[in-house]
Amino acid sequence: MAEAAVIEKEVSADAVGMRVYEIGYHINPNTKEDELEPVVADIRGMIEKQGGKFLAEGAPSLTKLAYTIEVKENGKRVAYDRGYFGWIKFEAPVSAVAPLEAALKTNRDILRSVFFQTVREETRARFKSAPMREVKRGDVIKSAPRNEEVAAPVSEADLEKALEDITSEK
Repeated sequence: MAEAAVIEKEVSADAVGMRVYEIGYHINPNTKEDELEPVVADIRGMIEKQGGKFLAEGAPSLTKLAYTIEVKENGKRVAYDRGYFGWIKFEAPVSAVAPLEAALKTNRDILRSVFFQTVREETRARFKSAPMREVKRGDVIKSAPRNEEVAAPVSEADLEKALEDITSEK
Protein backbone atom coordinates (compact mmCIF):
# COMPACT_ATOMS: atom_id res chain seq x y z
CA MET A 1 0.00 0.00 0.00
CA ALA A 2 2.80 2.39 0.88
CA GLU A 3 4.57 1.60 -2.40
CA ALA A 4 1.42 2.42 -4.41
CA ALA A 5 1.14 5.82 -2.73
CA VAL A 6 4.78 6.64 -3.51
CA ILE A 7 4.39 5.60 -7.16
CA GLU A 8 1.24 7.73 -7.53
CA LYS A 9 3.06 10.78 -6.15
CA GLU A 10 5.94 10.29 -8.61
CA VAL A 11 3.58 9.93 -11.59
CA SER A 12 1.46 12.94 -10.64
CA ALA A 13 4.53 15.12 -10.03
CA ASP A 14 5.92 14.12 -13.44
CA ALA A 15 2.56 14.74 -15.16
CA VAL A 16 2.23 18.18 -13.57
CA GLY A 17 5.86 19.04 -14.39
CA MET A 18 5.42 18.39 -18.16
CA ARG A 19 3.51 20.98 -20.16
CA VAL A 20 2.95 21.69 -23.84
CA TYR A 21 4.68 24.78 -25.23
CA GLU A 22 5.07 26.44 -28.59
CA ILE A 23 7.89 28.62 -29.83
CA GLY A 24 7.37 31.01 -32.75
CA TYR A 25 10.52 32.58 -34.15
CA HIS A 26 11.81 34.88 -36.90
CA ILE A 27 15.19 34.04 -38.37
CA ASN A 28 17.34 36.81 -39.86
CA PRO A 29 16.39 37.27 -43.57
CA ASN A 30 20.09 37.52 -44.52
CA THR A 31 20.41 33.82 -43.69
CA LYS A 32 20.60 31.71 -46.86
CA GLU A 33 17.91 29.07 -47.35
CA ASP A 34 20.40 26.21 -47.12
CA GLU A 35 21.60 27.60 -43.77
CA LEU A 36 18.10 27.60 -42.20
CA GLU A 37 18.14 23.92 -41.19
CA PRO A 38 21.20 24.25 -38.93
CA VAL A 39 19.54 27.20 -37.14
CA VAL A 40 16.33 25.18 -36.59
CA ALA A 41 18.39 22.15 -35.56
CA ASP A 42 20.08 24.35 -32.95
CA ILE A 43 16.66 25.29 -31.52
CA ARG A 44 15.62 21.62 -31.50
CA GLY A 45 18.88 20.76 -29.73
CA MET A 46 18.15 23.34 -27.02
CA ILE A 47 14.70 21.81 -26.48
CA GLU A 48 16.05 18.24 -26.30
CA LYS A 49 18.80 19.33 -23.92
CA GLN A 50 16.10 20.58 -21.52
CA GLY A 51 14.18 17.27 -21.75
CA GLY A 52 11.59 18.31 -24.34
CA LYS A 53 9.70 16.03 -26.75
CA PHE A 54 8.53 17.32 -30.15
CA LEU A 55 4.85 17.31 -31.10
CA ALA A 56 4.68 19.41 -34.29
CA GLU A 57 6.75 21.84 -36.32
CA GLY A 58 6.30 24.44 -39.04
CA ALA A 59 9.29 24.90 -41.36
CA PRO A 60 10.55 28.50 -41.61
CA SER A 61 9.42 30.46 -44.67
CA LEU A 62 10.22 34.03 -45.69
CA THR A 63 7.38 36.40 -44.77
CA LYS A 64 6.83 40.13 -44.76
CA LEU A 65 6.62 41.44 -41.21
CA ALA A 66 3.72 43.58 -40.00
CA TYR A 67 6.25 46.13 -38.72
CA THR A 68 10.01 46.53 -38.88
CA ILE A 69 12.17 44.90 -36.25
CA GLU A 70 15.34 46.70 -35.23
CA VAL A 71 18.28 44.68 -33.92
CA LYS A 72 21.79 45.62 -32.98
CA GLU A 73 24.40 44.04 -35.28
CA ASN A 74 28.11 44.89 -35.10
CA GLY A 75 27.41 48.01 -33.04
CA LYS A 76 24.81 49.37 -35.50
CA ARG A 77 21.02 49.28 -35.50
CA VAL A 78 19.63 47.38 -38.48
CA ALA A 79 15.92 47.35 -39.40
CA TYR A 80 14.30 44.31 -41.03
CA ASP A 81 10.90 44.19 -42.72
CA ARG A 82 11.10 40.46 -43.58
CA GLY A 83 12.10 37.32 -41.75
CA TYR A 84 11.89 33.53 -41.92
CA PHE A 85 9.00 32.57 -39.65
CA GLY A 86 8.81 29.07 -38.15
CA TRP A 87 7.35 27.39 -35.08
CA ILE A 88 7.89 24.31 -32.93
CA LYS A 89 5.35 22.70 -30.58
CA PHE A 90 6.77 20.47 -27.87
CA GLU A 91 6.26 19.02 -24.41
CA ALA A 92 8.83 19.92 -21.75
CA PRO A 93 9.21 20.27 -17.99
CA VAL A 94 8.27 23.61 -16.44
CA SER A 95 11.89 24.12 -15.42
CA ALA A 96 12.90 24.26 -19.11
CA VAL A 97 11.09 27.52 -19.86
CA ALA A 98 13.60 30.04 -18.47
CA PRO A 99 16.75 28.48 -20.02
CA LEU A 100 15.04 28.10 -23.43
CA GLU A 101 13.85 31.71 -23.45
CA ALA A 102 17.33 32.93 -22.50
CA ALA A 103 18.98 30.78 -25.20
CA LEU A 104 16.60 32.09 -27.88
CA LYS A 105 17.27 35.71 -26.89
CA THR A 106 21.03 35.25 -27.13
CA ASN A 107 20.95 33.41 -30.48
CA ARG A 108 22.24 35.90 -33.11
CA ASP A 109 20.36 34.24 -35.99
CA ILE A 110 16.95 34.81 -34.36
CA LEU A 111 15.45 38.30 -34.70
CA ARG A 112 12.57 37.74 -32.33
CA SER A 113 10.80 34.82 -30.67
CA VAL A 114 7.69 34.16 -28.65
CA PHE A 115 7.35 31.33 -26.14
CA PHE A 116 3.97 30.31 -24.74
CA GLN A 117 2.08 27.46 -23.14
CA THR A 118 -0.57 25.83 -25.33
CA VAL A 119 -2.60 22.61 -25.71
CA ARG A 120 -1.62 19.32 -27.29
CA GLU A 121 -4.50 19.26 -29.80
CA GLU A 122 -4.29 20.81 -33.24
CA THR A 123 -5.37 24.43 -32.90
CA ARG A 124 -5.08 25.75 -36.46
CA ALA A 125 -8.21 27.38 -37.84
CA ARG A 126 -10.10 25.48 -40.50
CA PHE A 127 -11.39 27.59 -43.36
CA LYS A 128 -14.88 26.93 -44.65
CA SER A 129 -15.61 27.76 -48.26
CA ALA A 130 -18.97 29.09 -49.34
CA PRO A 131 -21.30 26.49 -50.83
CA MET A 132 -21.06 26.49 -54.61
CA ARG A 133 -23.92 25.96 -57.03
CA GLU A 134 -23.30 23.71 -60.01
CA VAL A 135 -23.95 25.35 -63.34
CA LYS A 136 -23.97 23.41 -66.58
CA ARG A 137 -22.21 24.86 -69.60
CA GLY A 138 -25.40 25.64 -71.53
CA ASP A 139 -27.36 27.06 -68.58
CA VAL A 140 -28.14 30.75 -68.39
CA ILE A 141 -28.10 32.28 -64.97
CA LYS A 142 -31.11 34.56 -64.55
CA SER A 143 -31.34 37.22 -61.93
CA ALA A 144 -34.34 37.34 -59.63
CA PRO A 145 -37.16 39.61 -60.82
CA ARG A 146 -37.32 42.99 -59.14
CA ASN A 147 -40.44 44.00 -57.28
CA GLU A 148 -41.07 47.50 -58.58
CA GLU A 149 -44.13 49.41 -57.51
CA VAL A 150 -46.07 51.11 -60.22
CA ALA A 151 -47.61 54.34 -58.96
CA ALA A 152 -51.07 55.37 -60.13
CA PRO A 153 -51.56 58.96 -61.27
CA VAL A 154 -52.61 61.29 -58.44
CA SER A 155 -54.98 64.24 -58.90
CA GLU A 156 -54.31 67.70 -57.46
CA ALA A 157 -57.46 67.50 -55.31
CA ASP A 158 -56.39 64.19 -53.74
CA LEU A 159 -52.95 65.59 -53.03
CA GLU A 160 -54.36 68.74 -51.35
CA LYS A 161 -56.72 66.63 -49.24
CA ALA A 162 -53.87 64.33 -48.08
CA LEU A 163 -51.74 67.34 -47.11
CA GLU A 164 -54.60 68.87 -45.11
CA ASP A 165 -55.17 65.57 -43.28
CA ILE A 166 -51.49 65.39 -42.35
CA THR A 167 -51.11 69.00 -41.22
CA SER A 168 -54.44 69.48 -39.46
CA GLU A 169 -54.36 69.28 -35.69
CA LYS A 170 -56.72 66.84 -34.12
